[in-house]
Amino acid sequence: MLDIFRTLLWRDITLAMRSRADLVANLFFFIIVVSLFPLGIGPEMATLRLIAPGVVWVAALLASMLALERIFAADYEDGTLEQMLLTPQPLALLILAKVAAHWLVTGVPLVLIAPVLGLQYNLSGEMLQVLIVTLLLGTPSLSLIGAIGAALTLGLRGGGVLNALLVMPLTIPVLIFGAGAVEATASGLGGIGHLYLLGAILLAALFFAPLAAAAALRISAE
Repeated sequence: MLDIFRTLLWRDITLAMRSRADLVANLFFFIIVVSLFPLGIGPEMATLRLIAPGVVWVAALLASMLALERIFAADYEDGTLEQMLLTPQPLALLILAKVAAHWLVTGVPLVLIAPVLGLQYNLSGEMLQVLIVTLLLGTPSLSLIGAIGAALTLGLRGGGVLNALLVMPLTIPVLIFGAGAVEATASGLGGIGHLYLLGAILLAALFFAPLAAAAALRISAE
């Protein structure tokens, strides 16, 4: 099972790197959204520092929504999904490999560029560190939760919009605790509690999301 996991993970990463335009579009969307707020609000550093966690997290959420439709779309169109449903390996494991590949090519670049963008908001070094940790814990949860919506809306016309409507309410706790950890650190209260909650959400998503997505894929394939 580990061999098929690694094979599928590497396959999806390779296919994603061949269509770099989509990856660059997601990254540029994130950069543009985060960078426009300082220009629109003005140079008041106290205000920028106050809104920075929410802006970065909302931008990360929207950027991840843009890429969710592509998790299963290509496999559905070329017939690979049918082979996945027939394979003796657990479908949830295959979905976990695809979600991991999706996060590596879409979520990791957001985590890496976020500290640079955070400098526009005059965030301290400690706040930037907490921001990175929250994104490392939260963005995989966004991909896992989004995989459920992508599986449910697979093959539907306008599935991207419907997927966003289904997934957005489920991702609100990740958004709240992710931004809250940075805000709590800035106020001196400490964001460790928020980080624990983000970790708990990630563990729950790792267990339940692949199973739910597998059931949704079987329904969509029928």
